[in-house]
Amino acid sequence: MGAWQSLPDGLPPEVRHFVERLRQLKDGTGLSLAALGARTAYSKSSWQRYLNAVQPPPRQAVAALCRVAGLTGADAERHVVRWEVAVEAWPKPVTATETGGGEYEDDPTVPWWDRPEEPAPAPHGRLLLYAVLLLLTLLLAAVGGAVALG
Repeated sequence: MGAWQSLPDGLPPEVRHFVERLRQLKDGTGLSLAALGARTAYSKSSWQRYLNAVQPPPRQAVAALCRVAGLTGADAERHVVRWEVAVEAWPKPVTATETGGGEYEDDPTVPWWDRPEEPAPAPHGRLLLYAVLLLLTLLLAAVGGAVALG
């Protein structure tokens, strides 16, 4: 359980502290990475990346580890606060063109804060069309009602 690989040199202290605490929490469960993956929504390889500071875990992964470890309330919240601090300090990954591989950025488990923003759909066009069609329908109903009464 205590045979972790060394964390990367130059890792910000906030990240190092956070990952060391996650490792302690994971070791306290007595579970292997495979067993931890089976008890959470995150695979063994994802946990390897998170616990070796290769990639920041999603907030939900931290919450899942706390749940599996039996932490609740303020104890679990401390880990979430550590996560928030660590994420701010976490080194950004290099791009695929710089490394030739891009394992981090092409990985489907890349956390939301490192994903490129998707453009918001343009609200014009369709909404205006529906409004005009509704107005025409109401107008035709009013004219039809007036003709039927008259």
